[in-house]
Amino acid sequence: MKNVTFKQFRYLEALAEHGHFGRAAEACSITQPALSMQIKALEEELGAALFERDRRQVRLTSFGEEIALRARHILRSLDDLEGYARGARGGLAGKLRIGVIPTIAPYLLPSLVAELTRLHEGLDLHVRETLTPKLVQELNEGRLDMAIVALPVSEPSLTETALFTEDFVLVRPRADEGKPVPNREALREMRLLLLEEGHCFRHQALAFCNRSEQAAQPRDLLDASSLSTLVQMVEAGLGVTLVPEMAVAVETRSASVSVSRFPKPPPSRTIGMVWRRTSPLARQLTHISEAVRTSAAALRQSR
Repeated sequence: MKNVTFKQFRYLEALAEHGHFGRAAEACSITQPALSMQIKALEEELGAALFERDRRQVRLTSFGEEIALRARHILRSLDDLEGYARGARGGLAGKLRIGVIPTIAPYLLPSLVAELTRLHEGLDLHVRETLTPKLVQELNEGRLDMAIVALPVSEPSLTETALFTEDFVLVRPRADEGKPVPNREALREMRLLLLEEGHCFRHQALAFCNRSEQAAQPRDLLDASSLSTLVQMVEAGLGVTLVPEMAVAVETRSASVSVSRFPKPPPSRTIGMVWRRTSPLARQLTHISEAVRTSAAALRQSR
């Protein structure tokens, strides 16, 4: 076992996650032949096959599953060690792995990255955009240092810090410009366009309308994978939708739609940061949360 390396364990983890040599190599920023060679070397060192290979996919053998689990624990311990070293230095430098949900990332990240780069010259930012359940999983596995999400997450292993609240607005076809804004009861009777299942924003919109997945009929709801698609569907006359305020300027600037605010109290969400309670970077992440607040405030002022 003296020739096994941490890098090989990271390649093993990536291949186990992606089930494809090409995608795993891309995730690791190496060539596919180099990844294949390292996996083969690891198998030879361990004396058994880690993966079953066929034309369509790559899957772990039973032996590979056990090795991958142990490798994951070793890598998380290594990441924690690196985190403690960074925490001991006091400042923020080196790699910082940030997760962001899709209804925040395109709108907040440009100003946030600029702010963090300005404040911390030696920071090496790695950004991951995906849904909240996946971000929570990767935080708990040590693959992310922090995440920006809609609260609450209610995960006992994570610290939650609320940063700001933003309202939702109603997006309707341009022909509805000037019409009274429907209340939540009236909105329940309209065809509501929503993000697909898995997005927390979907459930927040349904909650405002006092609707549930079970109560909604298929003809009442249409799903999309992004806010951009939702706005385009509204422009095409397929229904109405709710959009978080930070997304309005980007998503409606070239769309022929009407944007209206709800009467008070409007539907809203609380945006915050989460990180592991055991993270050695807790103090530094508190400083990062202030940069997120600053970036969000700048975004609101620019609208």
